[in-house]
Amino acid sequence: MYKKLFLPILFFSSFVSIAVNAQNNDPYMGIVPAPVSVKKLSGDFIVNQQTVLVADSITNKAVVFLADFLQNKANLIVKPQAYTGQSVNNGIIITSAGADALPAQGYRLLITPQNVTIIGRGAGIFNGIQTLLQLMPLEYGATIKIPGAEIDDYPRFTYRGLHLDVSRHFFGVDFIKKYIDLMAMYKLNNFHWHLSDDQGWRVEIKKYPKLISVASNRAETLIGNYHDRTPQQFDNTPYGGYYTQDQVRDIVKYAADRYINVIPEIDLPGHSKAALTAYPEYGCNIASSYTVSGTWSERHDVFCPSEATFSFLQDVLNEVMDLFPGKYIHIGGDEVAKDDWQNSKLAQDVIKKNKLKDEQGLQSYFVKRMEAIVNARGRTAIGWDEVLQGGIAPNVTIMSWQGEAGGIAAARQSHDVIMVPSNMGLYLDHAQGRLGTEPVGIGSYKPLSMTYAYNPTPSVLTPGQQKYIIGVQANLWVEYIATGSKVEYMILPRALAMAEVGWTPLANKNYKDFLETRLPQ
Repeated sequence: MYKKLFLPILFFSSFVSIAVNAQNNDPYMGIVPAPVSVKKLSGDFIVNQQTVLVADSITNKAVVFLADFLQNKANLIVKPQAYTGQSVNNGIIITSAGADALPAQGYRLLITPQNVTIIGRGAGIFNGIQTLLQLMPLEYGATIKIPGAEIDDYPRFTYRGLHLDVSRHFFGVDFIKKYIDLMAMYKLNNFHWHLSDDQGWRVEIKKYPKLISVASNRAETLIGNYHDRTPQQFDNTPYGGYYTQDQVRDIVKYAADRYINVIPEIDLPGHSKAALTAYPEYGCNIASSYTVSGTWSERHDVFCPSEATFSFLQDVLNEVMDLFPGKYIHIGGDEVAKDDWQNSKLAQDVIKKNKLKDEQGLQSYFVKRMEAIVNARGRTAIGWDEVLQGGIAPNVTIMSWQGEAGGIAAARQSHDVIMVPSNMGLYLDHAQGRLGTEPVGIGSYKPLSMTYAYNPTPSVLTPGQQKYIIGVQANLWVEYIATGSKVEYMILPRALAMAEVGWTPLANKNYKDFLETRLPQ
């Protein structure tokens, strides 16, 4: 559990213990993301072997999480007991009594010398526990001292996401769980898992086994940056990896136990070269033209809009939805090259038959067919902002990455929007230090200050339109990130800044306090 967290997180998880003066000068007591309201109280609560943990439900997964944490981290065996409203002394009390007036995912945390009380429902209780854990010192013996406080807190946005691409480079189950642990600590609640692309297919689909035996493996990988060498050079080393369906179920449950929803992405109709290598009959080109790509910046080899293709994709999406029970299924839609369709008689016949204007209209037609599959299972489709091309699908949620324009357009059409503009510090694969001082990467300087400064609600929208901005997300694309340690380097500390963007009220944001006090010196 928390023992497995990244080493850098250890330096972030309890700013309170760094220096007493820092705590006294910090209105937020070291908590990231900064809460809505913090009132410091005199005295401390001491967790010891006599401390009791009482809760409305002793099987509540947030309660179980806290009990496990205390045992694994502090060797304090605290068996949860049922709370009936009785008087408690030296206790941690977790209850929904009084939570009716709290906003969704909100909590109230009261720490006195006598007790700790967390009031909330569902994710709210879990969020309160994360704040409580951040108030604990990094090092302790037989007891844990927690400073007195009264905290009222709830998120600015209901959706707060972190993305990981596992197609270009693959990361195993243990690392995915560590990534989820990081999200949980900082109240990020949606894990966007990019499972397919030109460079590899990463999830087992029982009906189509060649997606694993063929599409999950590439013959070689580009050396260095895409633009470093002419001609490009490759490592001549086979590369692959995938998640079994049992592993996926395990990760989904692990995330759900931490109130995190896992959103799978099957990118289509573009970024599909790996899948088409396994099943070329669903493309527009000859079978021999497809290979799983070992380089980046692919823009061709898209699914051809035949009825056979739609049947194949329906089968795939149905298996994906069996594995992922959450509300959202991401269907991609980005960077779809149109030349395959322009040169395809089948695609041109579909355009004529359905009275579509052009290939952009065909993209809209394709996305609408995919959305109907997702909607038929009671789910909501997410698409990158290119799915606006040719006309937006009826119910799709837009993930706006090409700046804010797509999100603004979608909000004006009353569609939900998740903001993730690549040019505003939310693409964490971009360099966080000056170019020339960073490891090999995609480039584009996006420092911590830019990430922190981002405001997901554009002022050009009316208040009525701004309500369609349901959240914000940071993305990590891994073309140039092959190891877990480099993932850690790239996301920290910017993921913490993004967490504060998604949670903290604008009036409470303070970059100087965030940088100089709550992040370690």
